[in-house]
Amino acid sequence: MRCNLVLMFLAASAGPLVAETPRVFPAGELPADSRLDELRTLNSYFPFTTVENEQRWQQRQTEIKRRILISQGMWPQPTKTKLRATIHGRLEYDDYTVERVYFQSIPGHYVTGSLYRPKGKQGPFPAVLCPHGHWRDARFYDAGDAAAKQSVASGAERFVNAARNHIQARCVQLARMGCIAFFYDMTGNCDSMQIGHRPDKSDHLDTSEHWGFLSVQAELRLQNMMGLQTWNSVRAIDFLLELSDVDSKRIGVTGASGGGTQSMIIAAIDDRITAAMPCVMVSTSMQGGCTCENAPLMRIGQGNIDIAAAIAPRPLGLTAADDWTKELETKGYPALQNLYAMLGHSDRLTAVFNTHFPHNYNHVNRTVMYGFFNRHFGLGLDEPVLERDFELLSKEQLTVWNDEHPAPSGSDVGDLHEVTLLGLATEDSAERLSTLIPNAAQGLQKYQNVVGKAWETILGRRLDQVGEVTFADTREISHGGFTLTLGYLNHAAAVEQLPAMKLRSKKGRQKGVVVWLTEAGKSGLLQADGVIAPVAKLLHAGFTIVSADLSGQGEFLATDDRLATQRMWYQRDGSNGWERFAGYTYGYNHSLFVKRTHDVLSLIEYAVTISGDQSIHLVGLDRTAGPIALAARSQVADAVDATVVDLDGFQFSRITRHDDPMFVSGSVKYLDVGGLLSVCAPHDVSVAGLPDPSVARQVFAAASASANLQIVDRSELDLVLERLSP
Repeated sequence: MRCNLVLMFLAASAGPLVAETPRVFPAGELPADSRLDELRTLNSYFPFTTVENEQRWQQRQTEIKRRILISQGMWPQPTKTKLRATIHGRLEYDDYTVERVYFQSIPGHYVTGSLYRPKGKQGPFPAVLCPHGHWRDARFYDAGDAAAKQSVASGAERFVNAARNHIQARCVQLARMGCIAFFYDMTGNCDSMQIGHRPDKSDHLDTSEHWGFLSVQAELRLQNMMGLQTWNSVRAIDFLLELSDVDSKRIGVTGASGGGTQSMIIAAIDDRITAAMPCVMVSTSMQGGCTCENAPLMRIGQGNIDIAAAIAPRPLGLTAADDWTKELETKGYPALQNLYAMLGHSDRLTAVFNTHFPHNYNHVNRTVMYGFFNRHFGLGLDEPVLERDFELLSKEQLTVWNDEHPAPSGSDVGDLHEVTLLGLATEDSAERLSTLIPNAAQGLQKYQNVVGKAWETILGRRLDQVGEVTFADTREISHGGFTLTLGYLNHAAAVEQLPAMKLRSKKGRQKGVVVWLTEAGKSGLLQADGVIAPVAKLLHAGFTIVSADLSGQGEFLATDDRLATQRMWYQRDGSNGWERFAGYTYGYNHSLFVKRTHDVLSLIEYAVTISGDQSIHLVGLDRTAGPIALAARSQVADAVDATVVDLDGFQFSRITRHDDPMFVSGSVKYLDVGGLLSVCAPHDVSVAGLPDPSVARQVFAAASASANLQIVDRSELDLVLERLSP
């Protein structure tokens, strides 16, 4: 009776084979691979990625914007619901007014703030968003009389009231200049009290049924605090544009520290912002320490200089201080100067480097900001524009909640509200993506532009971006009818090195190359008396087989145990819930799954160099190798002929740990393994163990490639492999 090849393979790969596998490197020596170095963190170095010309800048700008939007759950954009804005409690002064504002950025979730308007001037007026940073109780902030007087004495401020609350001061002055200023609260600050800003505890909201922002399920769907704040900024622009006295062609944003982060992010992603001045934040150094400043995927291949640059050639202003921005003048700013010069708009870039002051948005720097908006909004004022004293408003005068406008309560605050909010986000995302799944060829391009580009960004490398990969032989072993060549793949540009092997039959004409992946690495192809049966059959048919230890497999490990977790980086000591936010790791580093996908692309690139004009096939027949093979298949265009995978029921949605080796931020949002398979269309893929093939079937059909997608039982995989042979 003929032996079932797949069952033989599974049985063989389950055994302790790594110890029996001939090594590429001496025992105790690891590959010379940069991914074994320390993880990148928010404190790493982030130089600007230079571009050669304006066309390349436009491409780079699109990539930066897309990565930001994807990282914060805004690709595609969520549904915009009615703001239901309320403006009340008007206070009048000689040349400006202040009003209390709240509106719903998401049904049931409120953005709160203060609206400053010019008085005695004729509109429409330019408008400036004024997000604050991590100054305690920012809208209600009071530095105190002693600290304020010290600021005045040091030359940082002109007036005590401005020194007590510099954010109120800038809003008053902008209104006096003829701008509308909207000072809105960070999530968890002042009147925005429905969700805490940085929760000490979060494990109780980390379940597969009901989850909060720091949970595994939220990360799999790219739901994060930074995304909520960015969405609030998007809706704040919507709010301003609903006001009859706002000039839609003159919308600015400025903030310092964490408010600088919000400023550069909204300027990068929303073209309605016509000028931005993010202060004491943009640098090649520390990128932002709060959960509201970090998101998975966001700073992979880019940093805050790149993000701030994404507004170019629209006007951009920056300031530096004696903090992490103190080297901006020599690191980062020259690259921005070159960019604006290349684009022909050097006059639109402004920066000052008052590094003798500590972290601030003081009057010295605010004066530069007033001049920046004066010029770019055409206000016609003489410069320097200097502040006058004003009446500092108290919490009681500013709070939006009172008896007539009661604050949210009950299930509209705390854990229940957070869970409800993420439930709404999940439903909306699913609905938006479901409408994109094409029924015909006409909708295919839009689907690929959203879901396909999302996976491309998540995976972070296409085959055409790999570059040169070489194979260095270390030794050759003869075994029966085949030879086993050991060596390592060297991807010099990426500083990646893979222990690899090549199997070739001693007889017959070579018919092509099969890239074979296993959860054990290259040892998964071997057994005590040679190679596993399906590999032997392909060798006999004339195929060359290549395999490798992917990152975290085989010779990447100090022991023979398989990797159970991937490395994580925590803020401080990780004792509080917010400090363990996965965005601190995956915002700066590719997940292990993605690193392994890159390794497969290197294997395929090598296969291209040795295949001539012969076929290349890709095989992964377990719950680790199968999804990785699909990921690689999605990024190789026509380089691979047939792909055969067994997913063994794997789904990203079933992952329960951030450090699971198969964890991928955003994988569930973009339709799980079915979505990953769908973006392989129209190429030839045979899949077993896929829980729900409906999306993939629909996309392949829209691509007129239904025949190229085979959904098979595991028992049929040996026949599929046999058909690889001509």
